[in-house]
Amino acid sequence: MPKPAYHILVCTNQRPPGHPRGSCGETGANAVLEKLGMGIEQKGLFEKAILSTSSCLGPCSMGPMVIVYPDGVWYNKVTPADVDEILDQHIGQGKTVERLVMPDAVWG
Repeated sequence: MPKPAYHILVCTNQRPPGHPRGSCGETGANAVLEKLGMGIEQKGLFEKAILSTSSCLGPCSMGPMVIVYPDGVWYNKVTPADVDEILDQHIGQGKTVERLVMPDAVWG
Protein backbone atom coordinates (compact mmCIF):
# COMPACT_ATOMS: atom_id res chain seq x y z
CA MET A 1 0.00 0.00 0.00
CA PRO A 2 1.47 3.38 -0.96
CA LYS A 3 1.76 6.18 1.58
CA PRO A 4 -1.50 8.21 1.57
CA ALA A 5 -1.22 11.79 0.33
CA TYR A 6 -3.61 13.12 2.99
CA HIS A 7 -4.07 12.60 6.72
CA ILE A 8 -7.51 13.57 8.02
CA LEU A 9 -7.84 14.25 11.75
CA VAL A 10 -11.20 14.50 13.50
CA CYS A 11 -11.45 15.83 17.04
CA THR A 12 -13.66 13.46 19.02
CA ASN A 13 -12.97 14.97 22.46
CA GLN A 14 -15.98 14.55 24.73
CA ARG A 15 -16.57 16.78 27.75
CA PRO A 16 -19.50 16.45 30.16
CA PRO A 17 -22.77 18.01 28.99
CA GLY A 18 -22.98 21.68 29.90
CA HIS A 19 -19.20 22.15 30.13
CA PRO A 20 -18.45 25.85 29.41
CA ARG A 21 -15.98 25.04 26.60
CA GLY A 22 -18.21 22.49 24.91
CA SER A 23 -16.59 19.76 22.85
CA CYS A 24 -16.49 18.35 19.36
CA GLY A 25 -17.91 15.08 20.65
CA GLU A 26 -20.91 16.94 22.01
CA THR A 27 -21.60 18.52 18.60
CA GLY A 28 -21.61 15.37 16.47
CA ALA A 29 -17.96 14.55 15.77
CA ASN A 30 -18.53 10.80 15.94
CA ALA A 31 -21.12 10.96 13.15
CA VAL A 32 -18.65 12.98 11.04
CA LEU A 33 -15.90 10.44 11.76
CA GLU A 34 -18.15 7.54 10.80
CA LYS A 35 -19.24 9.22 7.56
CA LEU A 36 -15.60 10.03 6.65
CA GLY A 37 -14.56 6.42 7.26
CA MET A 38 -17.42 5.06 5.19
CA GLY A 39 -16.84 7.65 2.46
CA ILE A 40 -13.14 6.80 2.17
CA GLU A 41 -14.11 3.15 1.73
CA GLN A 42 -17.03 3.74 -0.67
CA LYS A 43 -15.08 6.17 -2.84
CA GLY A 44 -11.97 3.98 -2.95
CA LEU A 45 -9.74 6.65 -1.38
CA PHE A 46 -7.59 4.28 0.73
CA GLU A 47 -4.49 5.18 -1.25
CA LYS A 48 -5.23 8.91 -1.00
CA ALA A 49 -6.24 9.40 2.64
CA ILE A 50 -5.85 7.98 6.10
CA LEU A 51 -8.26 8.87 8.92
CA SER A 52 -7.42 9.35 12.62
CA THR A 53 -9.16 10.65 15.71
CA SER A 54 -7.73 13.39 17.89
CA SER A 55 -8.36 14.74 21.34
CA CYS A 56 -8.96 18.46 21.87
CA LEU A 57 -7.55 20.73 19.17
CA GLY A 58 -8.33 24.00 20.94
CA PRO A 59 -11.22 25.97 19.44
CA CYS A 60 -13.96 23.84 21.01
CA SER A 61 -16.78 26.23 20.14
CA MET A 62 -15.98 25.75 16.44
CA GLY A 63 -16.45 21.97 16.42
CA PRO A 64 -16.65 19.45 15.10
CA MET A 65 -13.14 20.15 13.82
CA VAL A 66 -11.57 18.30 10.88
CA ILE A 67 -7.98 18.97 9.81
CA VAL A 68 -6.49 17.85 6.51
CA TYR A 69 -2.71 17.47 6.33
CA PRO A 70 -0.26 18.07 4.76
CA ASP A 71 -2.29 21.10 3.63
CA GLY A 72 -2.92 22.23 7.21
CA VAL A 73 -6.54 23.12 6.40
CA TRP A 74 -8.77 23.39 9.47
CA TYR A 75 -12.46 22.82 8.79
CA ASN A 76 -14.96 23.90 11.44
CA LYS A 77 -18.55 23.08 12.31
CA VAL A 78 -18.39 20.07 10.00
CA THR A 79 -21.55 17.99 9.71
CA PRO A 80 -22.06 14.58 8.11
CA ALA A 81 -23.69 16.44 5.18
CA ASP A 82 -20.32 18.16 4.51
CA VAL A 83 -18.26 14.98 4.33
CA ASP A 84 -18.82 14.10 0.66
CA GLU A 85 -17.78 17.62 -0.34
CA ILE A 86 -14.56 17.36 1.69
CA LEU A 87 -13.76 13.94 0.24
CA ASP A 88 -14.68 14.80 -3.36
CA GLN A 89 -13.28 18.32 -3.50
CA HIS A 90 -10.32 18.33 -1.09
CA ILE A 91 -9.14 14.72 -1.14
CA GLY A 92 -10.25 13.95 -4.69
CA GLN A 93 -9.31 17.22 -6.41
CA GLY A 94 -6.93 18.95 -3.98
CA LYS A 95 -9.25 21.96 -3.63
CA THR A 96 -10.10 23.45 -0.23
CA VAL A 97 -13.78 23.63 0.73
CA GLU A 98 -13.64 27.35 1.49
CA ARG A 99 -17.05 27.62 3.15
CA LEU A 100 -15.91 25.26 5.93
CA VAL A 101 -12.46 26.76 6.60
CA MET A 102 -12.01 27.98 10.16
CA PRO A 103 -11.37 31.76 10.15
CA ASP A 104 -7.87 32.82 11.22
CA ALA A 105 -9.49 35.30 13.63
CA VAL A 106 -10.31 32.36 15.92
CA TRP A 107 -6.65 32.26 16.90
CA GLY A 108 -6.63 35.90 17.94
